[in-house]
Amino acid sequence: MEQQRLKELVGQTAVDQLVRSGMKVGLGTGSTAMPAVRRIGELLQKGVLKDIKAVSTSFQTTVACEELGIPLYTLNSREIGGELDLTIDGADEVDPDNNLIKGGGGALLLEKIVAYASKNYAIVVDESKLVEHLGLAFPVPVEVIPEARETVRRALEKLGARVTLRQAVRKAGPVVTDKGNLLLDILFSQPVDARLLEAEINQIPGVVENGFFTRKRPQVFIARSTGIVEVRP
Repeated sequence: MEQQRLKELVGQTAVDQLVRSGMKVGLGTGSTAMPAVRRIGELLQKGVLKDIKAVSTSFQTTVACEELGIPLYTLNSREIGGELDLTIDGADEVDPDNNLIKGGGGALLLEKIVAYASKNYAIVVDESKLVEHLGLAFPVPVEVIPEARETVRRALEKLGARVTLRQAVRKAGPVVTDKGNLLLDILFSQPVDARLLEAEINQIPGVVENGFFTRKRPQVFIARSTGIVEVRP
């Protein structure tokens, strides 16, 4: 099956299995998360789902929810109370222990806040996102305060990372996140301890957040090229 169809399949499957009326749901960002968002909108319009309270992780997702009629709140809203029943999101890489790299779309800060505020966490991917070791092929994003770009770069290089400032595609200059920060993308030449680095990178002054997601083990829905969706607990 073509990759876009796999993304549609896995997003719909996760929503159909996990989302129930009355839930408080975090909604992720990116090309694999969007089919899940659209499925929730479709089920709300049909009346299959009711009383869904959604928290968005990006401007992209917020716009999609507004267009689909999905009621939006923030984690600070009284109706949400800082805790979600479930978050559904995509990932850039998933290792055998369900550790993740996220943030290819630049929304890692809110994605992590929402994910770690959820009782249950589901990741939807196609099989191309499965790897043995994180950060060797797909870069780990590190969101930084603009004024700390160079000092953070030097600190990351001391950890063994190759560092590049993410540049915009259809805009001159660097990518600016939804929160007004910059992104440093880092790659490693040999396997690293993602759990250790998630904490260590965040200790660098000027770092806002990084794209290692290791503290909350997700349930991973994997779309195989055969059209089968495998669920890995």
